[in-house]
Amino acid sequence: MQRHLITSAIPYINGIKHLGNLIGSQLPADLYARYQRARGNEVLFLCATDEHGTPAELAAAKAGKPVDKYCAEMHQIQAEIAKGFGLSFDHFGRSSSPQNHALTQHFAGRLADAGLIREVSEKQVYSNADGRYLPDRYIEGTCPNCGYDRARGDQCENCTKQLDPTDLIDPRSAISGSTDLEVRETKHLYLRQSALKDDLDAWIDSKTDWPLLTTSIAKKWLHDGDGLQDRGITRDLDWGIPVRRGDADWPGMEGKVFYVWFDAPIEYIACAGEWSEANDDADWERWWRTDKGADDVRYTQFMGKDNVPFHTLSFPATLLGSGEPWKMVDHLKSFNYLNYDGGQFSTSQGRGVFMDQALDILPSDYWRWWLLSNCPETSDSEFTWDLFQQGVNKDLADVLGNFVSRVTKFCRSKFGEAVPGGAEYGPREIALIADLDARMARYCAQMDAMEVRKSAQELRAIWVAGNEYLQSSAPWTTIKEDEAQAAMQIRMGLNLIALYAALSAPFIPGASAAMQSALGLEVVDWPQDAQSALTLLPPGHAFSVPENLFAKITDEAREDWQQRFAGLRD
Repeated sequence: MQRHLITSAIPYINGIKHLGNLIGSQLPADLYARYQRARGNEVLFLCATDEHGTPAELAAAKAGKPVDKYCAEMHQIQAEIAKGFGLSFDHFGRSSSPQNHALTQHFAGRLADAGLIREVSEKQVYSNADGRYLPDRYIEGTCPNCGYDRARGDQCENCTKQLDPTDLIDPRSAISGSTDLEVRETKHLYLRQSALKDDLDAWIDSKTDWPLLTTSIAKKWLHDGDGLQDRGITRDLDWGIPVRRGDADWPGMEGKVFYVWFDAPIEYIACAGEWSEANDDADWERWWRTDKGADDVRYTQFMGKDNVPFHTLSFPATLLGSGEPWKMVDHLKSFNYLNYDGGQFSTSQGRGVFMDQALDILPSDYWRWWLLSNCPETSDSEFTWDLFQQGVNKDLADVLGNFVSRVTKFCRSKFGEAVPGGAEYGPREIALIADLDARMARYCAQMDAMEVRKSAQELRAIWVAGNEYLQSSAPWTTIKEDEAQAAMQIRMGLNLIALYAALSAPFIPGASAAMQSALGLEVVDWPQDAQSALTLLPPGHAFSVPENLFAKITDEAREDWQQRFAGLRD
C-alpha cells in the first residue's frame, strides 16, 4: 500500500468560483485522490479557503459584513458547493485557523534565525482616494514587459513576469480606479529567496517527471532577467496573521500582517493539523515531517499555471530555509486556462458558469466528465455550450447511459430481474476480455501518470468496447434461435456494467454509485483483471433497472444557457 498526500490550490474566499477555477486544481486532484483510494492506497486529500489579504477585506466590505464573519460564511458556502461536486476532501480547512497562525509565525521565526529574512525600507503606493496603502495586487497598469494594460502590481497575468507596483506604466487603483496615488515609505520583511536559488534550482532539476509547463515557469522565474528575487512577506493590512517571530513580538512590525502568499501555502500543513484535531488521534506529522514517517509519502500538488511560481519557489524556499524536515512536493501537476465561449471567464462581469449555477442546472457528473475529458493540460482549452452538449450527449447519454439501459431493460423483459445463466463465455467474449485487459492496463498507467485527458479517452474506449460487443453479439436476435447463448451475452453485459461502475467512479462518482446500487452491490472493488471482473455477478444475482443515468441536453436548453451565462452576473 502506498501513501499519497494530495493538495489542490486553495481558492480565494471572495466569492463563488467559476468552472475554470474548478478544473484548474480541485477537480483533477479529486480524480487522482479517488483513483488512489480505489487502488487500496492510503490518501490524505487536503484543501482550504484562502482567507487573508485585500480580496477578503474588499469582498466583506461590499457585503457589508465584518471580514471574519464574511469569511466564515463563505467558507461554509464553498464547502457545500465542493460537496455538491463530489470533491472528496479529507479536510477542507481555513487559512485563518489558529493552526495556520501558529505555524506561519513559527516558519517566520525559523527563517529569521537562519538569516533568510531581511528588513527593507521601501516605497509603497498609497491611494488618497481609498485612504489606504494598496497591496500590489490592487494596483493595475500597463506591463512594461509585454504591454498588457491590466497587469497587476505583483505579476502580469499575460506574460507571467514578476513585477513591483512601481514598475507599472500609468498605474491606477484597482479598487476605485483612481490615479491619485502617491508613494510613501514603509518597512517590510523580505524572504531572501535569492540566497536559496542554487538549492531551488537543483531541487527542480531533480523533478524529471514534472510537466513541462511547471518546470518552464519555475525556470523562467529563476533565470530570466536578474534571476530569482527576494520576496516581500508582509503587508500593511488589518486582516491577516499578525507579524510575529514565533511566539515573540517583532519590533518595528507592529500592526502589520504576513502577506497572503506567504501564509496560504503553509495552510496545506496547518490543514493537516486541523484534520488531526477533528479526528482525535490522527497523526498529521506522519504526513508532513520526514522524521515522523513522511519519508514514504508521495506528495502531489494540483494547480493552475498562475500559481506555479509560488509553489515551485516561494513555498519550497520557506520549507528549505526553515532547516526542518518537512515533506517537499514530489509531483506538481499544473494546468493551463479554461476559457469561456470565445473569451475568458470573468468573476467581475459574471461571464461564464459559476459552480453554484452549474449545480442548479445539471448534476455534478455532467460537469465532472466534460471538464476532465477536456481539461487544459498541454494548452488552454475552451468551454462552449455546443461542445458541452456534444460531449454529454455522445459520451454519457449515447455510450454509457444507453448501454446500461439496453442491457438491464432487455434482461428484465426476457429473463427477469436476475442475472441469467446460459452458456459459457465463447470466443467473442474471450476476445473482449483480452481487449479490456489491455485497455484497463493503459487506463491505470495514464491515471498513475495523471494524464487526465488520455485517461478519459481510454475510459470512454472501454465503454465503447461494451457497446460494440452488444451490437455484434445482438442478443435480441440470438434469443430467437439460442436462448442460452443470448442469456450468456446479457450476463456479460450486466458484468460489464459492474466493471464500468468501478472504473468510472473517479470521474463520475454519482453515476457509478447508481450503477452499483442497481446491481445490488454495496462496493465494487477496483478490478484486478477483466476475467475476474466479468464474472463478478453470478447467475441468479438480483438487479434492478436504474432510471436513465444521463438525460440528453436539448438544443433549447443549450441556447437558453448560452444566453443566460453570457455575462453581468448580479
